[in-house]
Amino acid sequence: MTDGTNDAESRLARIERLLESREREVAPAWRRVTRGEPRWAVTAVILVAVTLQLTVPHDLTLQPYWVLPALELVLLAGLIVANPRRVEPRSRWLRWLGLALISVISLANGWAAVRLVAGLVTGTEGEDAGPLLLTGGGIWLTNVIVFALWYWEWDRGGPMARARGHHQFADFLFVQMQNPETAPPDWEPAFLDYLYLSFTNSTAFSPTDVMPLSRWAKMLMMLQSSISLVTVVLVVARAVNILR
Repeated sequence: MTDGTNDAESRLARIERLLESREREVAPAWRRVTRGEPRWAVTAVILVAVTLQLTVPHDLTLQPYWVLPALELVLLAGLIVANPRRVEPRSRWLRWLGLALISVISLANGWAAVRLVAGLVTGTEGEDAGPLLLTGGGIWLTNVIVFALWYWEWDRGGPMARARGHHQFADFLFVQMQNPETAPPDWEPAFLDYLYLSFTNSTAFSPTDVMPLSRWAKMLMMLQSSISLVTVVLVVARAVNILR
């Protein structure tokens, strides 16, 4: 009786392992528990954003001009120390640290954008076309990075939640999700995919091949398109007017 029970339990355990293995094979990587994505891409792009902020004219920044970039570097260093190689779900406070970093970058660039637009409207900014285009281009590019970070941090709960496979329903629909045969079996969205999404949304002023599904994703993309449109139109119009 005992031998028969043990044999049945052993067969049941093997069947469960086979079912779990089959489920892992069928489910796409972006819906499974996976390793956290490498940190190098997001770190490099954040450093680019900090560098761009330091090139913005000081009269457009919060004073003293070096405080927010310095705070961003401190927050970034904390994230790197906690997760040096990969963005892994180790602690909840790491997510809050990441959100704080993105918020500071957003505040710094948003302030500069508002000051620039206000100066262009009132005529106090943009006396020389070259510096104006460089300043406007830097703010625009930083805005692309800012929204890429927000998309990356909020889609399906953020990179740590995505690594755990907690959320089954995506906020952004990538081509590889619709056509799995076009990508390797272990494909899942990483930061550079969200950077591409942000760049195309800022240049086309609308979704291209990545579709927003949730309401917050649609509203955030609409906000980004609006900011990009206003910045480009005002900066280019003022520069053309100066050149004439």
